[in-house]
Amino acid sequence: MRFLLNLLAQIALAAVALVVIHFALPGVTLHLAGFFIALGVFTIAYAILRPLVRKLAQRYAEPLTGGVGLIATLLALWIATLFKGGIVISGVQAWLLAPAIVWIITALGGWIVGKFVIDRSLEKRDLARKIAHSKK
Repeated sequence: MRFLLNLLAQIALAAVALVVIHFALPGVTLHLAGFFIALGVFTIAYAILRPLVRKLAQRYAEPLTGGVGLIATLLALWIATLFKGGIVISGVQAWLLAPAIVWIITALGGWIVGKFVIDRSLEKRDLARKIAHSKK
C-alpha cells in the first residue's frame, strides 16, 4: 500500500514539476497533447535511473552520491525530450534550471507527502484496525 501511495504521489509531483518548469523557464515547452507521454516517460526513466546512478556514484564517485537525485532527474528529463510531442528543453539556462526545479519539487514534495500524508493516513488506518480488532 505504501509503495502504491508513494508511486501516485511521485507521479502527481512530477506532473506539477513539469508544469512549473513549463511556465517558469522560457526554454521549456510542454505540449498539452504530449503531456502524459512526457510524464510517463520521465517517471519511468527516473524510477529506473535513480538506483542505477546511485550504484555508479557509490562505486566510482562517492562524493556524487548526494547528487544522485539531481543527476537522475537530468537524465530522465533528457530521455523525456527524446519523445516528440511531449517536452522540449532548449538553452543552457533551461537545461541547468529545469532539473534543479523538478528535483526540488519532487524531493521536497515527496518528503512532505510521505511524512505528513501517507504516513499519517497509514497510521490512522492501523490504529482503526487495532481498535476494531480489540473490540472483537
